[in-house]
Amino acid sequence: MATLWINGNIYTMAGVGEKVEAVLTVGGKIRSVGSLADLTIQFGPMIDKEIDLQGATMFPGFVDSHMHLIGFGESQLRLNLSDMKSKEEMLQAVQKKAAELEEGEWLIGEGWNENLWERPSTITKDELDAIVPYHPVLLKRVCRHVTVVNSKALQIAGIHEDAANPQGGVIERNVDGTLTGILKDNAQELINRALPPYTVERLKRCLKKGIDSCYALGLTGAHTEDLNYYGSFTNTYKAFKEVIEEDMHLFRAHLLIHHDVIDEWKEAGFRYLAGSEFVEFGPMKIFVDGSLGGRTALLSFPYADDPSTRGVNVHSYEQLQQLVKMARDLEIPIATHTIGDLAFEWVLDAIEKYPLETMGHDRLIHTQLLRKDLVKRAKQLPVIFDIQPRFLASDFPWVLERIGDGPIDYLYAWKSLLNEGIPLAGGSDAPIEPADPLLGVHAAVSRTRPDDPEKVVYGEEEKLSMFEAVSLFTTGSAHAGLHADKRGKICEGFDADFTVFDKDLFKIHPDELLDTNVIMTVIDGKIVFQK
Repeated sequence: MATLWINGNIYTMAGVGEKVEAVLTVGGKIRSVGSLADLTIQFGPMIDKEIDLQGATMFPGFVDSHMHLIGFGESQLRLNLSDMKSKEEMLQAVQKKAAELEEGEWLIGEGWNENLWERPSTITKDELDAIVPYHPVLLKRVCRHVTVVNSKALQIAGIHEDAANPQGGVIERNVDGTLTGILKDNAQELINRALPPYTVERLKRCLKKGIDSCYALGLTGAHTEDLNYYGSFTNTYKAFKEVIEEDMHLFRAHLLIHHDVIDEWKEAGFRYLAGSEFVEFGPMKIFVDGSLGGRTALLSFPYADDPSTRGVNVHSYEQLQQLVKMARDLEIPIATHTIGDLAFEWVLDAIEKYPLETMGHDRLIHTQLLRKDLVKRAKQLPVIFDIQPRFLASDFPWVLERIGDGPIDYLYAWKSLLNEGIPLAGGSDAPIEPADPLLGVHAAVSRTRPDDPEKVVYGEEEKLSMFEAVSLFTTGSAHAGLHADKRGKICEGFDADFTVFDKDLFKIHPDELLDTNVIMTVIDGKIVFQK
């Protein structure tokens, strides 16, 4: 039998302003779209249910093109440090949390960001030791490329003052050689190995929390990178399958495969895009550099506010080339974390040396700092840029001090990239940024920070139209996952995934996005969230 969706602003996203009066869905697919009268005449006998949208606005299901779904769920179960406005406030929260723990239990916090503090400064292990000496403490910076730990955690992990920096990582030290407690990029793995092991049940709990939160934000799916961080590729994949397919916690999960687990993936007999309608494998993920916040993004020039560094390369140039060759041997595209311009250049070199000869395209994730020569080269390749518009609201204005007068032509320059013909998809990188896609849309169309009373615009000429910004999370994400023929639009034959808002996004001021609500989230024709 069929369901008829009526009485709303139904945007197909097949073209600017294109709307239909009604949608008919059958068995998780869109059977037909058109006028209410025509659909009623043509399909009347098979219609057994009507959904009255009551004037709300329906879009194709919004999909986050880059996040960490398990990490997003887990961050909501941990100490949240993202809203702290000072180091003192954060330390008080840590001390309070420690009093609630069992003896010896790990205290893990997420999201500290010194750029939001009244007096930005680095946290140290000595400060943590002073308030929590008996519990191991691990606090992840908002970018997840920097972690600070206390002495108890260092002791458990076996990190001593004579420990060498791992490839692609930094164990930070004071001038006298003593440890500060700060670990950057690959050095974080030294502490991660000491954490208690994850069980399938714990992973499932985090997944369910993450998916439930996505429902409330109107997300019907995500391209997510989780398979390498929880001790077992097999258990992590099993958690996805059990939660989404067996427990019917419906969600479209496109799984990026970290290169460290690609051998396990291969030995299990998987291939690119293998899986189901709900859980499938995407490209091979490679981290090339770090973050701007931690000054570990790899630049072709010194940081303006710290000329002693140009960032961190997670792999050597030669190692990166070999990882791309490995992907090609497996007939799989790559998805690379590339923030700095030199990291981007290294990836282009590798793609040009080992071009993609199978279906699909390579994905370059983040791509905030680019030069004209790099964009010119990228236009000749089968690539898509996977951007996170919300980064603008978090990174400006301090990012301008980081790069200074460096040779950057495209600074979070999404309009220019679209004008160059570069396909874009939109994500959040949650839990690094909030998962709410409307915050990403707001950043893309306004180029402002929501909390800025002055409403300073960072790059007026780079504002996207509302249609372009919404496309990032609909047709853009569908194209990124090779599903442009069945997702991202409200068209006949497409999946019945919808996101319904209480306001018409195409008729409101951008700042009204900040108090727009999700009324309904629909996956496979089923209402999974309703306000």
